Amino acid sequence: MQKLFEYNWQVRKEWLDWCESVSMEELMKQRTGGIGYILPTLYHIVAVEYGWICGGIQGRAITIPSFEEVASVQQIKAFSDACHVELAPFIYDWNDSLEERIMMDITDEGEEEAHACGEVMRHVIAHEIHHIGQLSVWSRELGRKPVSADFIGRGVFNSIR
Repeated sequence: MQKLFEYNWQVRKEWLDWCESVSMEELMKQRTGGIGYILPTLYHIVAVEYGWICGGIQGRAITIPSFEEVASVQQIKAFSDACHVELAPFIYDWNDSLEERIMMDITDEGEEEAHACGEVMRHVIAHEIHHIGQLSVWSRELGRKPVSADFIGRGVFNSIR
């Protein structure tokens, strides 16, 4: 599971770097599917990861800035980096005893839902991968090469070479 988080963090960084060569107009242009915009999608990926892990599983009081507070590529990079610093130690300390631990979530309707922490962690991984696919489609619509989604060859398992 830790390797998939490392993969997601690496791909996210590459997408944020990719955004630096795209106009703000294109990053904020309404598109079909998902969140509907490139830059807000990257913000959403970070906010969801941070919210579920630090706010949900860890149960810490956290503050997530609104998109409007971090509405530039550089600010979202800084937000992503800051969130990574906070949650990476927890990811690397993950162990089997946490898999079935229950966390309580409050739904948009204000109701409590119980989730196994292992399920939430895997949801966070899949959530980012899903949105990365959307970014790839939008990139192709712009006539640009998307960031590679390949897991193989990224060096995540570099000790095997």
